[in-house]
Amino acid sequence: MDPAKVQAVIDWPVPKSRVELQRFLGFANFYRRFIRNFGQVAAPLTALTSVKTCFKWSVSAQGAFDLLKNRFTSAPILVTPDVSRQFIVEVDASEVGVGAILSQRSFSDDKVHPCAYFSHRLSPSERNYDVGNRELLAIRLALGEWRQWLEGATVPFVVWTDHRNLEYIRSAKRLNARQARWALFFARFEFVISYRPGTKNTKPDALSRLFSSSVASTDPEGILPEGRVVGLTVWGIERQVKQALTQTPSPRACPRNLLFVPVPTRLAVLQWAHSAKLAGHPGVRGTLASIRQRFWWPTREHDTRRFVAACSVCAQTKSGNSPPAGRLRPLPIPSRPWSHIALDFVTGLPSSAGKTVILTVVDRFSKAAHFIPLAKLPSAKETAQIIIENVFRIHGLPSDVVSDRGPQFTSQFWREFCRLIGASVSLSSGFHPQSNGQAERANQTIGRILRSLSFRNPASWSEQLPWAEYAHNSLPSSATGLSPFQSSLGYQPPLFSSQFAESSVPSAQAFVQRCERTWKRVRSALCRYRAQTVRAANKRRTKSPRYCRGQRVWLSTQNLPLKTTSRKLTPRFIGPFRISQVINPVAVRLLLPRYLRRVHPVFHVSCIKPVLRAPARLPPPPPPSLSRAHPSTGSVGFWTCVLGAVVIST
Repeated sequence: MDPAKVQAVIDWPVPKSRVELQRFLGFANFYRRFIRNFGQVAAPLTALTSVKTCFKWSVSAQGAFDLLKNRFTSAPILVTPDVSRQFIVEVDASEVGVGAILSQRSFSDDKVHPCAYFSHRLSPSERNYDVGNRELLAIRLALGEWRQWLEGATVPFVVWTDHRNLEYIRSAKRLNARQARWALFFARFEFVISYRPGTKNTKPDALSRLFSSSVASTDPEGILPEGRVVGLTVWGIERQVKQALTQTPSPRACPRNLLFVPVPTRLAVLQWAHSAKLAGHPGVRGTLASIRQRFWWPTREHDTRRFVAACSVCAQTKSGNSPPAGRLRPLPIPSRPWSHIALDFVTGLPSSAGKTVILTVVDRFSKAAHFIPLAKLPSAKETAQIIIENVFRIHGLPSDVVSDRGPQFTSQFWREFCRLIGASVSLSSGFHPQSNGQAERANQTIGRILRSLSFRNPASWSEQLPWAEYAHNSLPSSATGLSPFQSSLGYQPPLFSSQFAESSVPSAQAFVQRCERTWKRVRSALCRYRAQTVRAANKRRTKSPRYCRGQRVWLSTQNLPLKTTSRKLTPRFIGPFRISQVINPVAVRLLLPRYLRRVHPVFHVSCIKPVLRAPARLPPPPPPSLSRAHPSTGSVGFWTCVLGAVVIST
């Protein structure tokens, strides 16, 4: 046997602890059946593994250790590699090294015998690999070490690893650059990767941990190198406050263990306790906790709240936990059916008879709806033609059309079309679909019904759509208590012919009177329902601040299409931007920069928050009895040194 092939075992270091000895015996136990009187040979080593005795390396233990290493690297344990028989490559990787064993079944006893051992210490860059890449590196190094046998083997060999994910590495479709390079090398071999639990993969695991003690001694875990200590100096802010106290005496009310902060240095103390790197912009409670450890002044709680509320970094990076701003502002209630309609599209449906989109048209008075299947999202002109054919010719021209900000409804053609038919265009504000809640609710209803009717065959949803529309229009609405049929037509279509007896045809005047009575009933029900909805919704909302033109506000980035490397580290708010117009109490128009020109500038007040100004100078404490301080004439710099540290060589 080439000595280089068994060098990993020959150079096995003397165990210095009970754990290292147990690792060596775990490696040896697999080969005990090949060594005569193994128990007697290893007895001095086995005795040292007991926790009842002190671990002390003896001459007998050294003799047993050397004898076992000699047995591992000679016959009958080792066999000569035979390329006509199948090889077994056992690999494992630890945090410090990789180990591998090349084995074959012997002709004589048909048992697995080792052919060679391999151990490799990981470089600092290789120790930075994740677990999967370290295990894959072990395979790469082992195949490179024994390529003269494995590459020419007539029978595909097996690689045993305790990392299950590597079983699929050869069929993976997405590889990083390092794995792609290794995959080109693996293409030269015929092998199969097989998972083996770590409890059965102890031999290569022991070889991979031979360098644990050496790496621990050469690579310190501390931040600073060995022989260095850190001595902290006095806080710079503390020196600044003490210097200010030479001109302003401390009041009697100041506790003895705290420093009184004069007026000119209070902003500096707040900046230190809130914006320093070791503070990390905490809230009011955290900022006060830092200040209370060393400093005091009468109005520190009030001043801290003002300072934290005006911090621009916190305003941009923190999300509020308070309910959304803006009281519910419902749309006006129509006085007759189909005078005010709402439009929306349902997309993402599977193809059914060539249809993939549903246009939802809802009457905001009676809650009646038409669901129109379409082949694709239409243009503005095509949308107008569809509305004429399916809505206007049946119910007449509306006076108001509510929709979201889709390209069909924001185009100039759609605005001109609505102007010609005498209808006003009501578009929802940016990223606030609640403005078109009628159509959104109808979309949920039609989705629920279609899932129930076509869940066995989703491609048949277009066939079930007429039944779904009838079910929606015939069931009572929670807002009116009447079905859309009854609210718009004045009667409920009977399900059975025997429900109503035959009667003479009523006059047109009686029909109109019945419809008017029904509409009055529906409108009064809608008014009551709107009042209930407003009360319930406002319980989960807060009153928005009063905004005015020219005011600066922060804009939420939750729905903005920003190009960032990490969405989690993106600021929660950007800006500030100025308000160009207050459209209503819950919607404003902003002056956006050019990089946001594709974003609609009208936003709901829940998407913005006002910019608060930081106090230029904190006022002196009002009660004269608490302080005998007089205003200082000097001004200490606002940006102060946070921490001084000295690194001392030993």
